[in-house]
Amino acid sequence: MSPHTKGLILTAIGGVTLAFDIPLIKLAGGDVWSILLLRGSSTLVAALIAWLVWRAISRDVPPLIPGKAGLAVVACYGVTSICFMSAVFYTSTANLVFIVAFSTVFSTVLSWVFLREVPRPQTLLAMGVMILAIAIIVQDGLSSGGWFGDLLALGAAISIATAIVISRASGRDMGFTPLIAVIAPILVGGTMVASNGLNVEAPWWIIFDGLVVIPIAFFLLATGPKYISGPEVAMFYLLETVLAPIWVWYIFAEVPSNQSLFGGAILIVTLLIHAVWQLKKSRKRRLAA
Repeated sequence: MSPHTKGLILTAIGGVTLAFDIPLIKLAGGDVWSILLLRGSSTLVAALIAWLVWRAISRDVPPLIPGKAGLAVVACYGVTSICFMSAVFYTSTANLVFIVAFSTVFSTVLSWVFLREVPRPQTLLAMGVMILAIAIIVQDGLSSGGWFGDLLALGAAISIATAIVISRASGRDMGFTPLIAVIAPILVGGTMVASNGLNVEAPWWIIFDGLVVIPIAFFLLATGPKYISGPEVAMFYLLETVLAPIWVWYIFAEVPSNQSLFGGAILIVTLLIHAVWQLKKSRKRRLAA
């Protein structure tokens, strides 16, 4: 298996797993600070346990924070977590996933400017089609959110893109870095909970989210830039845009509109076509070598 193929597979699994995050947050039913504290604490515990076990059985364990680049990525993911979690409560899900989806565009621009990674025409075309598909999905909900929540979502999109590009530029293994980045959300959430008290109706859902879903998703997505370009990694974050409404459909019996299903079908087909094209191109390069 080529490194590029490995990167595509890892980020695809990470993107699918991340789509469970918003439904689990909604199932927990709490205020933003309590959710932020429990989700971050659970994620940190899971990350430290996994790292210690890995270190006990192998010397080839990735560092928790690989140098200055790792510190920068920690800061970016810390901002992402706080902005994203807050945006869940201050704007509509449609607004949130639409704006965060623009991390693909931000990642492409940043990679182009700072890494001189000129995107292939096929990648630019795929991104354009996917953005159009997302616009179709959330067209009816764009006016339902507040400006504050929309700005938080924009902050999450920019910080995700920045973290991806820094990871790509460093070439270091950042698998555990976004999981350690939850320290900042824990401190912020803990400070507010200390003043207002813990308010979560079903804490087991958010604990499961922090212990299992978030560590798997962000470990794989953060490992992706080691093998594939920033724009390609960012595209797999878009899977949450189409899959999260499907999970909500099953869990909360909220039937998505025909418009959402149509846009989701376009997005999935585009991702598949682009991934297959990348796999074939990677295979040809390997055979030529």
